Amino acid sequence: MQVSPSLLSADFGNIQRDVEMLNASVADLIHLDVMDGVFVPNISFGFPVIKAVQKTAQKPLDVHLMIVEPQKYVSQVRDCGAEIMNVHYEVCQHLHRTIQQIKQAGMKAAVTLNPATPVIMLEDIITEVDMVLLMSVNPGFGGQSFIPNSLKKVRQLKDLITQSGSNALIEVDGGVNLETGAQLAKAGADILVAGNFVFSAPNPIATIEALHNL
Repeated sequence: MQVSPSLLSADFGNIQRDVEMLNASVADLIHLDVMDGVFVPNISFGFPVIKAVQKTAQKPLDVHLMIVEPQKYVSQVRDCGAEIMNVHYEVCQHLHRTIQQIKQAGMKAAVTLNPATPVIMLEDIITEVDMVLLMSVNPGFGGQSFIPNSLKKVRQLKDLITQSGSNALIEVDGGVNLETGAQLAKAGADILVAGNFVFSAPNPIATIEALHNL
């Protein structure tokens, strides 16, 4: 199982230290949640912070834009060193065009679905994306409880990917711990995003390894 720890739960007063901890771990990616206070009810951080993280990070940056009009920021995300740019289905009026712009900028393209958005909405785009992120909590805050229906959505998405011949990976974000992580792995998830569970752990490196071994 791939693991993408979310820096939203890191200590922002010691963010370089926390990124170096992730470098030393078996984490596969570093997840960065950009929130605008419009699409989601919170504001997190922007491009200067991502650039600062990129200077230290030795893992690929998995940038998740929880913002309106993400298509306006493709070049900025690329210039921050992101490997993956992730946009929400719910805010992209022209999703296919946005996916094309991300790929033309040299990044992998990912799309996110909120808990209430059905998987079938991706039927016509699934072969174009490199990854789909399923939110297993409502976006905007860390520390929420896992929504059980997310397991059904993972299975539905896995079926859609298989039937379409897509190579998209399935990432899940929200309420991930060893129990829900094991359930998600069984359902077909490829990547787990974990924030509070990692950064509040007595030994974050061991916690990442435990998730990785699911």
